[in-house]
Amino acid sequence: MTERALLSRLRAGARALTRPAGPLPPQSMRGQVFDAVLALGLGIAAIQAGDQGIQERARQLNCPVPDPRPGPAPVCEPVWPPFLPVDQDQSAGPTTLLLLLVVLPLVFRRRYPLGVLWVVLALATAVSENPAALRLSFFACVIAGYTAAVFSPYRLPALASLPVAAVLHNTLQSDASSVSDSAVPYLILLPIAVAADGLRRWKHRADEGQARMAVMAHEQAEAVRRATEHERARIARELHDVVTHNVSVMVIQAGGARKIMDSSPGQAKEALLAVEASGRSAMTELRHVMGLLTMRGEGTEPASDADLAPQPGLDGLDGLVQRMRDTGVPVELTRSGQRMPLPSGIELTVYRLVQEALTNIVKHAAGASVRVTLAYGADDVQVEVADTGGRSGTAASTGAGRGLIGLRERLAVYGGVLQAGPRLNGGYRVHARIPVEVS
Repeated sequence: MTERALLSRLRAGARALTRPAGPLPPQSMRGQVFDAVLALGLGIAAIQAGDQGIQERARQLNCPVPDPRPGPAPVCEPVWPPFLPVDQDQSAGPTTLLLLLVVLPLVFRRRYPLGVLWVVLALATAVSENPAALRLSFFACVIAGYTAAVFSPYRLPALASLPVAAVLHNTLQSDASSVSDSAVPYLILLPIAVAADGLRRWKHRADEGQARMAVMAHEQAEAVRRATEHERARIARELHDVVTHNVSVMVIQAGGARKIMDSSPGQAKEALLAVEASGRSAMTELRHVMGLLTMRGEGTEPASDADLAPQPGLDGLDGLVQRMRDTGVPVELTRSGQRMPLPSGIELTVYRLVQEALTNIVKHAAGASVRVTLAYGADDVQVEVADTGGRSGTAASTGAGRGLIGLRERLAVYGGVLQAGPRLNGGYRVHARIPVEVS
């Protein structure tokens, strides 16, 4: 069991090493062009240094040309250039191709950071017999190592490859091809410059990220504000539809009961019972609307049957019409076509439309006869409420025109169209058409 546990831990550790810590940075065209120019420029610099002859090499080394005559050799302190020239006994063509081969992997350094580092190390071993190529390989290894440490998603393998690269080049370099003191400032300043540029870009991206977060927060606040206003408008429509209709009916019934209380107590009692029924209906719907505004949490009282009553729909039209008849308004309800299953939202919209139209008739056309028509079509449902005209009631001045506006907004949610206006032969007509998707 101990060996199995050890093997399991080793396998888990190996999987952790090979598991990427994150995605590669996005590849941009600008970055790809920069990598290609970097590799090409490094190769061209090495090739130009390799094309120089003995005289130029002596000048670069700060030494005079060797004198074949006997005598003491001149003393000089060579200043090693970053790149080594090609020896005379080496062919220029193959060496040029070899130099280009050494820097070629750098073109893909950001796409495959760790793989490019390993390829550069393998090429350093392959070109170890060529001092110029080996020197160039060292610079390519510095760039590839930096790229692997910064961009590779395999963090641990990338960091572990850096000391391996250092030991490998320390072993391969000889006195003739070792890195000179003149190249050290470049090797120090170049990574510092690249790191500084990286920090600048990181700060720029961080600032852009903060700006985007601020914009997103502002947009979210605006969305919440719009949603709140929309919900307030919806609740206002619900309260308008519920309160206006039921209170208007109650006012009419209570006024009728007051007028006939002395002469016909029985009829007055029936009117008061109708007032009570309308009040109960109004309270039920008000509790339902107010339930939309409250969040039920722990410790709250359970909802009653009235609170859980569903929103009215087409089945409630008969009761709505009957309550209007009880107030003395002659209402005729007609249905045509084959009834189809409708979404609850559409049924509630039709119910509210009929309710609002009947409420307006009570306010503005007292004594009128009303005809309510509900027609089911192949791909729509149409509802019409028309009256014959009458006199304005005492509650006519209390309207503010919000009822029809709310109806238009309700219908717009489902793509419906509302038409409302006076009839040619007198009275008023409200007609709505709501498209229905047939499944």
